[in-house]
Amino acid sequence: MALDFAGAKGSMRNVCVVGAAQTKFGELWDRSLRDLIVEAGIGAVKDAGIEKSAIQSLYVGNMSAGRFAGQEHLGALAADFLSLRVPATRCEAACASGSVAFRDAYYAVASGDIDAALVIGAEKMTDVHGSGALTTLAAAGDQEWEASIGLTFAGLYALIARKHMVDFGTTREQMAAVSVTNHKNGLKNKLAQFQMKITIEDVLNSAMIADPLRLFDCSPITDGAAAVVVASESAAKKLSTQPIYVLGTGQGSDSIALHDRASFTELLATKAAAKKAFEQAGIGRNKIDTTEVHDCFTINEIISLEDLGFVEKGKGGKFAEEGKIDLNGELPTNTCGGLKVCGHPVGATGVRQIVELARQLRGQCFNPINGAEIGLNLNIGGSGATAVVNIFGKEPRY
Repeated sequence: MALDFAGAKGSMRNVCVVGAAQTKFGELWDRSLRDLIVEAGIGAVKDAGIEKSAIQSLYVGNMSAGRFAGQEHLGALAADFLSLRVPATRCEAACASGSVAFRDAYYAVASGDIDAALVIGAEKMTDVHGSGALTTLAAAGDQEWEASIGLTFAGLYALIARKHMVDFGTTREQMAAVSVTNHKNGLKNKLAQFQMKITIEDVLNSAMIADPLRLFDCSPITDGAAAVVVASESAAKKLSTQPIYVLGTGQGSDSIALHDRASFTELLATKAAAKKAFEQAGIGRNKIDTTEVHDCFTINEIISLEDLGFVEKGKGGKFAEEGKIDLNGELPTNTCGGLKVCGHPVGATGVRQIVELARQLRGQCFNPINGAEIGLNLNIGGSGATAVVNIFGKEPRY
């Protein structure tokens, strides 16, 4: 349907997610980057029940299309192949690119400058050899002090994991429990890269990647795209789809190199982003019914739950081991499988998390959480230099 956007503008307004879609994630040899962008974008517009002419701005989250797929100027490319003659911007913040694009769209709508925006996160990572993908991903860290000496992100998170184990007694079994839970959550997810059940023993016996992290502790290299339509509350109320309100959003930064951090076992960017998002939402942690957190490696899910304030520092591993992140647990986490199972097309991940939360709060997801009213996503760039937290609800905050 066409929308009439006439109305007053000026003060910060309530913003809603009104459309959500994603492609299949995986090794998509027969799909190009533009194919994925178009599929996700058209899917989100269709899900919103609007015409493309209602979209007034386009934001594309992408980390490194130039190195992965040989394509730069991605905003223009997306606008071109979606036949959208609107301002189009590419946003880059390593693995947090998708959520940064979402925040840009949120503020454009909240400010009153526009009434509807399309956000697309996309990455095509498998068109290069594995070593090329690792080199590209390493560029999200400090090139001079980390990447140039061969320190991969698996290596960086392995250092973080080892320090967490030394300081708090976190065990390999506790990290493995994160992977087992995420695989269980992803069994029904037909869009995920993996659909298989695993055991603690499977994780502990998988190939060593960077001690103590093994293969099943690590998210994969993936192709995929996800998209959401963001609209003002007044525009959303004219649609037949259920709006999901943005209650709060926050972004934080820290040093890009791990060795410059005040602590190896906490991500200050996550804490800063969470503080801002919860203050804006005006709610406490106890109001969150479900979370999508950045589990690029199992240790990161553990630390994320700690830094978000859901569990005391050092006790995240036990929290996972005791089943408190399970679908029927205290805090259902990564209900469709997380990065570990869905796959991690880095520019798309943050938007995919938002798609899952929108579907979860609508009751349209693979693993619905009974009574879920409020959800949160955490999207991290690099080894923690960037973090974005968004909080969503079925009802507006004011």
